[in-house]
Amino acid sequence: MAVTIRDIAEKAGVSNAMVSRALNHSGPVAPEKKQRILEIAGALGYTPNPAAVSLRRLKTHVVGVFFSAINRGTSPYVLHKVMIGVFDVLGGRYNVVLQAIDQYIPGSLSSGFYDGILVMSQWDGDLEFLEEAHARKIPMVALSRQLPIDIPYVITDEQGGMAMAMDHLLSQGHRRIGIIEGPQNLQATIYRHAGWRAAARQHGINPGSFPIETGNFRYRTGKAAALKLLTEHPDLTALLCFNDEMALGAIDAAAYLGRKTPEDISVTGYDNWDFTGHSDAQLTTVERNTIQIASEGARMLLQYMEEGTRPNPVFLENRLVVRGSVRNLLSGRT
Repeated sequence: MAVTIRDIAEKAGVSNAMVSRALNHSGPVAPEKKQRILEIAGALGYTPNPAAVSLRRLKTHVVGVFFSAINRGTSPYVLHKVMIGVFDVLGGRYNVVLQAIDQYIPGSLSSGFYDGILVMSQWDGDLEFLEEAHARKIPMVALSRQLPIDIPYVITDEQGGMAMAMDHLLSQGHRRIGIIEGPQNLQATIYRHAGWRAAARQHGINPGSFPIETGNFRYRTGKAAALKLLTEHPDLTALLCFNDEMALGAIDAAAYLGRKTPEDISVTGYDNWDFTGHSDAQLTTVERNTIQIASEGARMLLQYMEEGTRPNPVFLENRLVVRGSVRNLLSGRT
């Protein structure tokens, strides 16, 4: 009778799952236990079932797209654009499944379900999920962030992008600027915070002189933050916003207070949304091409899954898109 994984597990006094991980090198097992399991398997004459091995190697044609969360911290715009970019590359070849890491149950990730994973992780609380996926050797590519584990990634210069936005305001003569930041535990906020502060220092200005409010990248919080800033600091001439959705809220808050954009208050955003059908705002912003990030990441993952070769990291440039929401205080023009 053929020796089974159960036979080895009983002999070693461990679980079937641990034996499977040790034999397939597919997950974490303490080195001494792994060595004992392999020795027992050899002594019992265990040989893998060819049919089971073949089944494990079958492609599922499923790619998981994992965000840190779906209902918090992720703008619907970003989610939509990421999925457009992914489907442009993978939609005709793979079933694409949207997932939230904050709903993940530790130990539940199956290497037999996903051929590959694209992950848009924003905070370090995702690390347990990322380590499990990495341990199960699932091809994985990170979007918009270089993660603390060694997987390929595609990123843009978040810090440099926000530095461009602040530099633009300062070069137009603005010195009384209110800052509307994103959630403080997100990597995007951390990098963008460093960017505007660096630009201020380059202009010889103390970053601590600028009042700051925090939103969550949504319109409502941008509006609330702008109302607070403009009420408590009526001398402000500009608002630097950490994304376009909050910038729209800031413009509407200014209008509520009787201040026109850009005549009375200048506003900048970040992302370069397509506002067609939603707003007439001619927003000066930083373009972070989310569709391009996602499609490039999907192409990298496709290479990883189908060729078995690990792709090199990709770095994409941002650009400042100047429209009509910033007034030039030096000349009076917008």
